[in-house]
Amino acid sequence: MRTLLVTLAAVFASIPVLRAQSATQLTLDFGLVDASGNSKVTNFNLGEKLSRRFGGWLFKQTAQALYGETDGKRSTESYDAVARGGHQLTSRVGLFVLGEYQRDPFAGLGSRWSGGPGVAVGLLQSPHDTLGLETAITEQRERSVTGVARSFAAERSAASFKHLFAAKAFLTETLEWIANLKTSDDQRINSETALIAPLSRQVALRMSYLIRFDNQPEPGFMKTDRILTTGIQVAF
Repeated sequence: MRTLLVTLAAVFASIPVLRAQSATQLTLDFGLVDASGNSKVTNFNLGEKLSRRFGGWLFKQTAQALYGETDGKRSTESYDAVARGGHQLTSRVGLFVLGEYQRDPFAGLGSRWSGGPGVAVGLLQSPHDTLGLETAITEQRERSVTGVARSFAAERSAASFKHLFAAKAFLTETLEWIANLKTSDDQRINSETALIAPLSRQVALRMSYLIRFDNQPEPGFMKTDRILTTGIQVAF
């Protein structure tokens, strides 16, 4: 827990008063399904991404929420939030610290806090394609919906790819692997594929497909979750 607190403090401390030469980007995602009649279904998804650059420093913060009801009963619920601060050492190599929070009761997860330092490397940087790899040592602190708590160190590796079709139309793919350093069979893999198609300078259609795999899920829960979301993205 001490490592996580230091990590989160470092993330927010990485926003020095370098107001000059700063650039801020904010995007919001909205999706809603509401059906009535023979079936009553309400689903919505919200997403938010904020990034701000201060010279060689970059701060990123993202949040996602997914909620659904079927016939008046809650059927889907998950929340994710990430805060990250980093500094570029060269045009391709950078250091970062991150802190993450996740809640997914329908996967047996009451809460998960994690964070740690890492290194990011840009392997491909072209006008239409970018590819990056990163690795980090993190502390994981989890509590199941039944109240069972555990904490452990984990290695996190991730890859991110972006292909630009046109000025604001693009495809992204992120792949993340988290391995428990105490228990070799305790591994998680997350993959998200997203497609953004612009409708105007600030509004776009967004579709994403998320796969979450947990090799050691909570008792009574499945290993894999698949989530398809569609909606509107607004950029500021």
